Amino acid sequence: MLEYPFNDIPAPGKTLEVAPGVFWLRMPLPMSLDHINLYLLESDTGWTVVDTGIRGQETKDLWLTIFDNCLSGKPVEQIICTHMHPDHTGQTGFISDHFRVPLLMSYGEYYQARMMHYSMQEKGSWHMSDFFLRGGISQDLMDAMSEARSQFAPEADDLPMPKSYQRLRDGDQLQIGAITWEVIVGSGHSPEHVCLYSKTNRLLLSGDQILPIITSNVSVHPTEPEADPMTDWLTSHQKFKTLIPDETLILPAHNNPFYGVSERLDELTAHHEHRMQIVLDGCRSPTVAIELLPDLFERKLENHTLFMALGEGIAHIHCLMTRGQIKRELDGAVYRYTTL
Repeated sequence: MLEYPFNDIPAPGKTLEVAPGVFWLRMPLPMSLDHINLYLLESDTGWTVVDTGIRGQETKDLWLTIFDNCLSGKPVEQIICTHMHPDHTGQTGFISDHFRVPLLMSYGEYYQARMMHYSMQEKGSWHMSDFFLRGGISQDLMDAMSEARSQFAPEADDLPMPKSYQRLRDGDQLQIGAITWEVIVGSGHSPEHVCLYSKTNRLLLSGDQILPIITSNVSVHPTEPEADPMTDWLTSHQKFKTLIPDETLILPAHNNPFYGVSERLDELTAHHEHRMQIVLDGCRSPTVAIELLPDLFERKLENHTLFMALGEGIAHIHCLMTRGQIKRELDGAVYRYTTL
């Protein structure tokens, strides 16, 4: 059973010290997952911000409150973003400009984040249409959704990602205050997700790579329609299980800090293996991906959630294709999948 050592969570605009020099803060999100955990790492001369929250004035105002009240008069010296998603990078431009400090990020995540900022302001393309049509989404629904504005989409006055960065690679060492952090890169939820591990202090800043309650979205996207992120995700689970002992305090981006990383990684692996068995059972006869979603997801899917669910369903299918357990054939506008 996972252990949660903290009874309290930090109030908006405040921080909670979870280890010497490591502070937890929480920012709101405008969705059913209503929060994100961010972290501040203290050194003698200043602070490192780990992830920055979603765009928007509410999050910016909370950061200004923290700057005024929680930094002991010391500046932010650098920003680390674990990965590209807008709830992690949305305030990066603001904080970087406010303190004139660098962003540290992996190569793939930085450029994906730069691309995402602009692509969310664009209309669709035939690449996107073909991807979703082949998964079974109708052209009418795609046309309707193209007019709907994503809650992640940037506003006109939002600062974009910084125009330069410092690259983080798997195995890099970062000295921040008294703590030496090793960069461990995972994949699946995003291409080159950065986690920070202190073996000596038994701490892992896990971002979305390891969460205690919810499961991170692992999807195939129209920008890389032949990708196999689920195989990468499951491989990363084995990597982290090998490297991270159970006495490590996991500091995730959502839900609460916890102990029990091996158990949680086993749960996540079993969850996805169960879903892949659902796919295999559902494809005994030729099946379109969208037809699998009612059995894969136990909730109503509509609008943006339907598109996300389809991407995750296809991720499970592609993993099974890699394993040689499913074949794919193009039938008119749609792909049909059959268990071998």
